[in-house]
Amino acid sequence: MKAMPARLPLVLCLAALFAVAGCSGHDAVKQDVAGTQGYVNGNLALDYVQVSHRHTPSSVTGKLLDGSPFDLSAWRGKVVVINFWGSWCAECRDEAQALQQVYADDKSKGVEFLGVDIRDDVPSAEDYQRKYGISYPSLNDPDNVIALRFRGVPPNATPTTLVLDRAGRIAARQSGSILYSQLRDLVDRVLAEPA
Repeated sequence: MKAMPARLPLVLCLAALFAVAGCSGHDAVKQDVAGTQGYVNGNLALDYVQVSHRHTPSSVTGKLLDGSPFDLSAWRGKVVVINFWGSWCAECRDEAQALQQVYADDKSKGVEFLGVDIRDDVPSAEDYQRKYGISYPSLNDPDNVIALRFRGVPPNATPTTLVLDRAGRIAARQSGSILYSQLRDLVDRVLAEPA
């Protein structure tokens, strides 16, 4: 048996490193993973961000599922709940009624809700909204690029729920599905903050 040249293991390690590095980049958001729609399971971590460490997302605009234009800046001055979901996501279906219930409870208090439907087609998304009685608007984001506008505490799973304070900054993030009681507590906490 021939002895392996001393440099070969180093070359093989470097090749593996470059191959892994090639899996990331600006197109990483758009990649489908074997029919899973790029699904990433949340770790159920709840992050509340202290006021001094909050980030304001970049311009969040787009078309709603009904085709009308949307600009998140129009809701400045209100507490906003943003939920990243897809009709193909089982955890999204599990939390749908909790989100709708908190929305129904709090819309009169000046709380707005926005869904961001990712990696989905409009008919499937509209069927999902009808089935679960979702009455708040959702952006159509088939390429999942809106998530890139939330620096500091980005959506890191499907589903992810963000709560923005009245200044439009990210106050909290729930990675993975959220329960009614968790969302209720988060919204109440941000609502109680000084305007």
